[in-house]
Amino acid sequence: MYHNGFIKVASVTPKLKVGNPKYNVLEMLNILKDIKSSITVFPELSVSSYTCNDLFYQDSLLNSVKEEIAYFLEHNPSDSVVVLGAPLEIDGVLYNCAFVIEKNKILGIVPKFYLPNTHEFYEKRWFQSGFEIVNKIKEVTYLNQTVPFGHLVFKTEDETLSFGVEICEDMWAPISPGNILAINGAKMILNLSASNEVLGKREIRRRSILEHSRRNEGAYVYSSAGVNESTSETVFSGHNVIAQNGELLVETENFNQESEVIYSDIDLNKIDYERRMNASYRDTLNRYSFDFINVKIKINESEDYEFEKKLDSTPFIPKSNVLHDFEKVAALQENALLKRMKHIKSDSIIIGISGGLDSTLALLIAIRVYDNLGIDRKNIKGVTMPGLHTSSRTYNNAIKMMKLLNVDILDININQHIKEHFKLIGHDGVTEDITYENTQARIRTMVLMNLANKHNGIVLGTGDLSELALGWCTYAGDQISMYGINAGIPKTLVRFMIHNYALHKFDEDVKEVLLNVIDTPISPELTSNQKTEDTIGKYEINDFIIHRVLRYGDDTFRVAFLLEKVFGMNKVESIKYSKNFFRRFYSQQFKRQSLPDSPKILNISVGPRSDLRLPSDIDFSE
Repeated sequence: MYHNGFIKVASVTPKLKVGNPKYNVLEMLNILKDIKSSITVFPELSVSSYTCNDLFYQDSLLNSVKEEIAYFLEHNPSDSVVVLGAPLEIDGVLYNCAFVIEKNKILGIVPKFYLPNTHEFYEKRWFQSGFEIVNKIKEVTYLNQTVPFGHLVFKTEDETLSFGVEICEDMWAPISPGNILAINGAKMILNLSASNEVLGKREIRRRSILEHSRRNEGAYVYSSAGVNESTSETVFSGHNVIAQNGELLVETENFNQESEVIYSDIDLNKIDYERRMNASYRDTLNRYSFDFINVKIKINESEDYEFEKKLDSTPFIPKSNVLHDFEKVAALQENALLKRMKHIKSDSIIIGISGGLDSTLALLIAIRVYDNLGIDRKNIKGVTMPGLHTSSRTYNNAIKMMKLLNVDILDININQHIKEHFKLIGHDGVTEDITYENTQARIRTMVLMNLANKHNGIVLGTGDLSELALGWCTYAGDQISMYGINAGIPKTLVRFMIHNYALHKFDEDVKEVLLNVIDTPISPELTSNQKTEDTIGKYEINDFIIHRVLRYGDDTFRVAFLLEKVFGMNKVESIKYSKNFFRRFYSQQFKRQSLPDSPKILNISVGPRSDLRLPSDIDFSE
């Protein structure tokens, strides 16, 4: 399957018999009958088996290998690109090779370059390294086909898809062929391996694969020999791994006695996006002279795409090591504010407490900092400013929470101030337009700023990353503060943090209030019956889009495609959601340009001095 920049790949460990190419090829063909990937990788020397030892010298084995590859080409049932391993004889010398096959055509043959010859491995007894031969021979004739040979990069016509191949020990070398292939255009490295299992090696192998995919800014598909190899001297476990950009996508468990297939979805667009952004990757390009051959391949685009695993609808919320990640985020926010408070030596922190999610999280961080510094919590000035549309629920939550947390409470009703300002600017005070809303937000900010001057303190900003991405804030209102502690935290993560503070950090009384805050419909309470998500859409969906745009570089229509898959939207609804996000995201950049300092918490940011440098006058055309 190959669609919209996604390609499904498979890593296979077949059940085989040592030195029996006929059995092994039939098993591979049987697996391929039901394969659902566009690229399928079998292990090193999978046609013959890896542990043939001196049998590799025998004509009977080598002839059988050739006969069975011919049979494979005649009976290949799969439309996928298939990569399998077999010995290849050139001028009486054997090379351990990967054969890249499409239907009945051999697209290319890649020799192994680094031959292990230490400890339990003595591969140089049978095989020759490919380093010298590839400088002399660029193509070979095999089964009456003229086949490219050597350092090969396989590419589709439009170069959307590209891959290179390395074999087992190649990956373990200081500078691997895969590294060189990656900086010469290969987005994926396919590794045919026969890596044996000893105590601790599985973890080392996994780390190596992940690191290769990270450093190469690409994907890595690793297929290894299994338990049916000879156990005369060592044991193989069939540890297969698929990784992308430093992330483990899927791996097998050890010691499966039957044939085993694992699938994963590779996001080719993400690879392109990361390579465009990564200065170190770009600086490596064209620095190493390397004689390689581009081989054209064709992989048909599917009409649709089914993901192997459903994409995470809440990518910002930790799913494993939950408490560890909660503590990590809390520590990052705490230490960011701690450093700022030590530096400016202010006497107090001023926070506007609305009874909503963001101001609650800001207050909890301020408490952590003051407790750490040994400063009386009364130096935290919690300011609640009920206005024209403040609900009793949010007001009561704000007051109750501040009392329980023992901070100084400033209860300032701003209704009269708002009405006087309406008269001053000639507003009727009834029409609930943008002026009506922003007047209230800016008055609240002015009150906080002046209180900060009065108490020699700083205004701690409460706005979160999601609001900033969507422009859901008032310019020169809640967009402004003296330090934006939540600007690196998306709304779904804000809710997660408060939930874990409630469960693990406070007594039952505080816990009850915090859980009530979480359950309260999100609203700035600036107009009648205002609910934020009725206007800008669900935060869960918007946070998913933010993640896709800032981490993967997805465009409007790719986002819409993913919304259909992840949230079950129809096409019209998904396109509407996607376009609405992009329209807001680009049109509201001017608000982000003048943001106060704020700490980066995740691997994305909308800070104008951090990850996101955009002009304010982008013309986003639908």
